Amino acid sequence: MASRDSDTQAPVPSALKILVAGGFGAGKTTLVGSVSEIAPLSTEEVMTEASYGVDDLSGVETKSTTTVALDFGRITITDSLVLYLFGTPGQERFWFMWEELSEGALGAVVLADTRRLETCFASVDFFERRGVPFVVAVNCFEGAHLYKTDEVRDALSLDPSIPVVLADARRRESSKEVLLTLVNRVADQMAA
Repeated sequence: MASRDSDTQAPVPSALKILVAGGFGAGKTTLVGSVSEIAPLSTEEVMTEASYGVDDLSGVETKSTTTVALDFGRITITDSLVLYLFGTPGQERFWFMWEELSEGALGAVVLADTRRLETCFASVDFFERRGVPFVVAVNCFEGAHLYKTDEVRDALSLDPSIPVVLADARRRESSKEVLLTLVNRVADQMAA
């Protein structure tokens, strides 16, 4: 008699891919780790002397590790829907990987550090040029000047339709709010 295992197996969930991008040291690895339900895969490596003079450490002088490939996390929404988070490397020398990572992405979070706002310009430009829906999350670092979202929007020359939110990438609830803002933006675009 044939086995009926296939009748009792759970359906394979639909998977949605979200990118977390931004400049070097903006908190991408921290955001993925704060919200992932699994221990995130991280390709953080100790910075070596080879990176000095190559990676701009101004504003993040105490940074001792860096993502050299990607970060990966997962959030199960329902039995039939899973979000996969992919954190991109922030250094210019790893930008070649963004094209592959962005393939099939639902949308992206651009994490901005107001101490070094210019480091997120490349991410904003990348997603705008490809028509990938994105939101900007301003990671509010301790000791950094707190800017209003409209000030950040103006500094980045963003279209008014692109959400800008304040966030703390270390806090799960804050990271969840950022992701909800992105999902709502994507849903609004699909409905329009």
